[in-house]
Amino acid sequence: MHNYYTVIGKYSKWKDFFKVVKNSMTKNDPLTLTTKLEENLLHLRERFVHSEDFIMEYLHLQDEEAYIVYIETIIDKKLVQERILEPLKESRISYKDEKQPLPLVKETNSMKEITQSLLEGSCIVLSKDSDLAYVFNVPFSNDRKVKEPETEGIIRGAHDGFVESLSTNISLIRKRIHNSNLKVKYFSIGNDSHTKVALIYLDHIANKKTVALLEQKLLEINIDYILSPGYIEEFVSENSSIFPTMLSTERADRTVANLMDGRVAIMTESSPGALIAPTTFFTFYQSPDDYNSRWYFGSFIRFLRILGFLISIALPALYIAIVSFHFEILPTEIVFSIKSSLENVPYPPLIEALGMQITLEILREASIRLPSRIAQTIGVVGGLVIGTAVVEANLVSNTMIIVVAITAISSFIVPITEMGSSIRLLGFPFMIMAAMFGLIGMSFFFMFLLIHLCKLESFGTPYFAPFSTLRWSEMKDTLIRVPLPFLKQRPIDTMPVKNKKKV
Repeated sequence: MHNYYTVIGKYSKWKDFFKVVKNSMTKNDPLTLTTKLEENLLHLRERFVHSEDFIMEYLHLQDEEAYIVYIETIIDKKLVQERILEPLKESRISYKDEKQPLPLVKETNSMKEITQSLLEGSCIVLSKDSDLAYVFNVPFSNDRKVKEPETEGIIRGAHDGFVESLSTNISLIRKRIHNSNLKVKYFSIGNDSHTKVALIYLDHIANKKTVALLEQKLLEINIDYILSPGYIEEFVSENSSIFPTMLSTERADRTVANLMDGRVAIMTESSPGALIAPTTFFTFYQSPDDYNSRWYFGSFIRFLRILGFLISIALPALYIAIVSFHFEILPTEIVFSIKSSLENVPYPPLIEALGMQITLEILREASIRLPSRIAQTIGVVGGLVIGTAVVEANLVSNTMIIVVAITAISSFIVPITEMGSSIRLLGFPFMIMAAMFGLIGMSFFFMFLLIHLCKLESFGTPYFAPFSTLRWSEMKDTLIRVPLPFLKQRPIDTMPVKNKKKV
């Protein structure tokens, strides 16, 4: 960009410039622009004082004096030159001019709108003797390419996922749903960050009360900044249960499938995740692969996931209960085998299990934080070296190593990470109850857990439905998946407006 000088250059001395600034700062900050160009520029400078990436440049137009204002670190300078400066040299600033630059978004005289537009990556053009500002949308785009989420991989089906751009994520949804009933409502949340949040739903399917409730809760959020959907989940969710009541996903096809069932999605700018509500317990065990494969294989895998849930929470506790209280239920050969591996271990099975589970969580956390190449080494060291060493040192029995390994593998079979984390935490109270009261303690805690699941709700939807509601007709897509031609209705628990669907 050339042929310009800054607004400071209009004053022959720095002393005169700061005098004008000082005088303007003693006045109230205006809500709208005036017809005096210098005053408008100075008021904008006051709002971005000490921000050296805030630029004001003089424009040489045909018959009017004007300035272009922008924040250089968040705009595309090439677009500014090609689509704003060059066309403006040949035309006036007006909506009626056919040569008007394409990125012109709107005209405004509100200082608040101008400030917000500058922070969102727009250029502002101010002209002499005019109280209107012209907003040009030229944000700098540095988004990563659309690819499959690493934590939600599948074998068959679409291999694209959400990225950090909200507009790109919404386009991935609209490419799959070509329907005018797909509604997108924007909110600005965060007193300082002003994060853009989108509420997405199908108007002819989603329950109106659920949509209104989510809108109300989003409007009631009072926080300085929002960095990810996880912040919103803690404000919006009505329960403080260990089980997640909102499904978090980075897959576009999973989000669309839930929208078609009458659920609502919440997405934020600069985050690739989407929050889905309302949800049930069995929603977390559904995967796109279940529907991309034949129904009998999908049902088998679904059943294995539910079985993995039971193994993850109960297997270490069951081992502790049997070894400590109920060894007589095992065959004699197995009892002798377990006893021979335990006779040199100096502490009870509960300490063994807690130590191994905590060590496993430490290794898991370390493998996540380290680079991928080093993380593989950590897995080998943890699985082979440490496992073999603790057995040879008589700190842990061979049987406990097998139990902990099966438990860890079962906890990783869950398609959604949040549910897997909840399952691993539930294993600890189960082990404590088993060490204190044996199978009776496990039974009581399992009853308490079942009561909690039946009582829990997700935005008015029973969390453990259809088992808690005893709607046997809804069992077609829970423990197993029946063939798609038999899935003729949407889940009743989401209370959709339009229940029947064509398959």
